Parts: sequence; C-alpha cells; structure tokens
Amino acid sequence: MLLMPGPPPPLDPPLEILAPNPVTTDPRKRVFAFELEKEDWVIRLVWDADDPLLLEAECRAPLYGQRLPKGDVPKFWAAVKELIAPIGPLPVDSADPRP
Repeated sequence: MLLMPGPPPPLDPPLEILAPNPVTTDPRKRVFAFELEKEDWVIRLVWDADDPLLLEAECRAPLYGQRLPKGDVPKFWAAVKELIAPIGPLPVDSADPRP
C-alpha cells in the first residue's frame, strides 16, 4: 500500500468552549466562536483555523458613537482572562474600543 502525502489534518480549537461557527459566504472556512452575556454586553471569542495564532475577544454592546464606559473595560478584560485561563495568559496584539 502506498500512501500519498497530503495536507495536515485541521487544527482543533484552543479552548473546549469554542463551537463551530459556519461562514455562509465560504463553507470551507473553519471558524469557532463562543459568546457569553455579561451585564449589558456580550463577550465573543473567535478563532479561525486558517490563522491559529490569533484568538479574538470582542465586547459587543449597544453603544452607538461612543466608547465602552471606563468602568466596564476592566470587567471585560477580567472576564476574557477567566475564559482563556485554560490556555494561559496570552499577549494582546491590539485593542480597538470602537467597531
């Protein structure tokens, strides 16, 4: 039997809480996400198997034309740190307070 080399198997998401999140415009993409409601906003973690070194943390709140209140920023980061604790502390490459 001769085995031909092929592409490596797809990576698994770094956190067990991440669930498949299909991309309707490109069904080949493997994107995983998790959402957690906190107070008046939602924390969303997103991981794309095509860019495995990047784990995005989003704060989704119904704020139009304004920034997240300063009191909520530490709460957001504390909740993110708690969610990613199984994989350890991660560097923050950038932070954008506005969508």
